[in-house]
Amino acid sequence: MSRFALIAITLIAAAAYAADVGETIPLPAARQSGGMPLFDALKNRKSTKEFSDKELDLKQISEILWCGFGVNRPKEMRRTAPSAMNAQEIDLYVSTKDGVFLYDFKNHALQKISNQDIRLKISGQPYSKDVPVVIVFVADYSRTKAAPAQRQLYAYIDTGFISQNIYLYCASEGLGTVIHELNRAETSKLLNLKSGQEVIMAQSVGYPKQ
Repeated sequence: MSRFALIAITLIAAAAYAADVGETIPLPAARQSGGMPLFDALKNRKSTKEFSDKELDLKQISEILWCGFGVNRPKEMRRTAPSAMNAQEIDLYVSTKDGVFLYDFKNHALQKISNQDIRLKISGQPYSKDVPVVIVFVADYSRTKAAPAQRQLYAYIDTGFISQNIYLYCASEGLGTVIHELNRAETSKLLNLKSGQEVIMAQSVGYPKQ
């Protein structure tokens, strides 16, 4: 990547983090080819629990979100991970030191929903003070057609698909990641979730500590 491209990404990232609550920030286009061969990525896939505080740039965040649950078939609005009955009920909330953003998959953009840094508040994990990004998986059951007893099961399965996509991207790009528990009640309040939405899990992403 050229020096000018890096400067442009840095300026875009700064503008995104400085955005007002409610603003939507377009993400740079994610790569949809290349990267590490699949079998090599599977060999390198692992959980990381010690992170550097080095920031991720907006291009990396763009690719993490696209690989996780972005649109890979635009005509049908189908995505990179499956979901039961194509409910697409999982939303990705991106928590950073500069606030919380909701991934708008239709426009491949971030919508800023809070200026708070909630990373330590939601998980209590020791690495939360260092890791630059914590993704919170939230199920919106208003989109599901399954019986109530099945909705949560499908939401957890669908979260697993998305999480594994992020794991493989991180393995390919030399990043660290781990899926982990969190305080669901506190997180729900901090994200201002409505009835019918449920916090499922969280996934931290960043550079491994050297």
